[in-house]
Amino acid sequence: MSSYDLHPTIRIHSDEVPERGYERVVARIREELAARTTARVTDGTDAGAAGPVVLALECYPGTDLDELRRELVEPLAPSLTILSDDYSQPAEQVQRRIADCITDDRVFGVMSHYRIEQFFDEAQVASAGEKIRAARGLVVVYGVGAAWLCEAADVGAGDAGAAVSGAPALLVYASLTRWEIQLRLRAGACNWKADNADEDALRKFKRGYFFEWRVADRIKRDLADRVDLLLDCNRRGDPRMVSGEAWRVALAQVATQPFRLVPYFDASVWGGHWMQERFGLDPEAPNFGWAFDGVPEENSVALDFSGTCVEVPAQDVVSLAPVPLLGAKVHARFGVDFPIRFDYLDTMGGGNLSLQVHPLTAYIQDRFGMTYTQDESYYILDATPESCVYLGLKTGASKEEMVADLRRAERGGFRFPDERYVNRVPVGRHDHVHIPAGTVHAGGAGTVILEISATPYIFTFKLWDWGRVGLDGLPRPINVGHGAPNIVAERDTECVLGRLVDRAGAEHADLSHEPGVRVERTGLDELEFIETRRYWFYERATIATFGSVNMLNLVEGDAVVAESADGSFDPLEVHFGETFVVPASVGEYRVRNAGDTGREVALIQAFVRLG
Repeated sequence: MSSYDLHPTIRIHSDEVPERGYERVVARIREELAARTTARVTDGTDAGAAGPVVLALECYPGTDLDELRRELVEPLAPSLTILSDDYSQPAEQVQRRIADCITDDRVFGVMSHYRIEQFFDEAQVASAGEKIRAARGLVVVYGVGAAWLCEAADVGAGDAGAAVSGAPALLVYASLTRWEIQLRLRAGACNWKADNADEDALRKFKRGYFFEWRVADRIKRDLADRVDLLLDCNRRGDPRMVSGEAWRVALAQVATQPFRLVPYFDASVWGGHWMQERFGLDPEAPNFGWAFDGVPEENSVALDFSGTCVEVPAQDVVSLAPVPLLGAKVHARFGVDFPIRFDYLDTMGGGNLSLQVHPLTAYIQDRFGMTYTQDESYYILDATPESCVYLGLKTGASKEEMVADLRRAERGGFRFPDERYVNRVPVGRHDHVHIPAGTVHAGGAGTVILEISATPYIFTFKLWDWGRVGLDGLPRPINVGHGAPNIVAERDTECVLGRLVDRAGAEHADLSHEPGVRVERTGLDELEFIETRRYWFYERATIATFGSVNMLNLVEGDAVVAESADGSFDPLEVHFGETFVVPASVGEYRVRNAGDTGREVALIQAFVRLG
């Protein structure tokens, strides 16, 4: 039986018990409205001179608005219901406005800086305001931009005494995690302000990544301090609700202790069955080639309030507690971007990853509006005798001829001769391969890769994909046009073998000053901002955060426990293959072998180089 925890939770030190199910959620909202008003408006009756009492239900894109209307809004019996989408610009106008951001490319867009107010016209806002002010009793405004619409329309708060002029009497935030959004889009849901149910999933994800999730995250950051109730909408028909204050306190707690993210796993064209077997995943699934177990923008955190879990995006912790989590210097450099990413690529029993290259910094800034690029590395967690990575150009190979052959292969009917141009480097367990942007690379079949990288994660320019189609039956996007300008030909055989491959069996300087502990620096390359160190020990090791957020994975051994020297946080048990985060605020912490102390364990640690 696998010890890998597929559903890690974080115990929150709070007496709050979440409301669960729509009946209890509606009752809690009624109670909160009653506490904020002097008139009896919770049943929708006339509030008299008090005027309308406004409930704003702000929704993250992808929230099931039909379910919320049916199960939450209608049972409140409001005198007036307004869906914010009906008062924002029509889909055609939005599409024209964001066309340069979305682009015609199937995968890549340009990072947007839009704000929600740019998608409402003055006349529409005025119309909503007139209807709301003319109403009596409870008014519910729901949807994306609901809170902004209330404030822009200056609906007031009756005599409820809202903290912000024009703010609603009660602000409820309907939250959704990124993975759940993606599953809904695959199943036929539309993007915000788009009638695109039948559009292919890659285009839907692109629209979310470059446009609507950026707008929605700005809304959430603007509202975070004022949210009265947080509604977890990740499970259809099973909402969970906590107070906004409990949500904020929980996130502050998370930013001061080691914690795990909720991982998710996905099938891929390159196969992969190692995680399926080792992590106890669905044995009936065709494969699991992907695992996101360390990507805060994508993953979530499960907050355990008195035995009931409320699941929210891990990005909430980054946005609301950036300095304790990231460290002051990392926050100053990256803002509310979490800069380190851990994920798995499993090709055991499958095929090669695509031959690819990531953009150089100047290119990603110029073309996509990103501030830093997708530098990465492959830590080899498991391998077969035939395992390899494809890395860099062979010394003497012509980049121009290589690109010409890539373009010929892209047109079809021609197999790209990778053996002519690209190094095939054998790898084994605990080797660490560095892949600074501009390096042609691919993981080979029969390998389990723990990818330790900078956070941007969709900027993969596929050069050659071995003639495959995607799981959707469509040809996988090939991006030679983007890739060719970013290939650094100087990353040749000598560079690869001399600089980019850190062998597990090579001699490493021991950085430890603690008896029984061996610390090895495994990288990354000097052009990358991430530092990685591997800790070997039998009993325990003391680890520092170096003023940066840490991300770690147990790459050897059964289990360890991360614990505080002074009891300031709950111990965290971590099993083989699990990734965990240690906030910068933790400072120094201890990790104890919780398995067989006769067996040496190993942790790989990543943090931001600040020197």
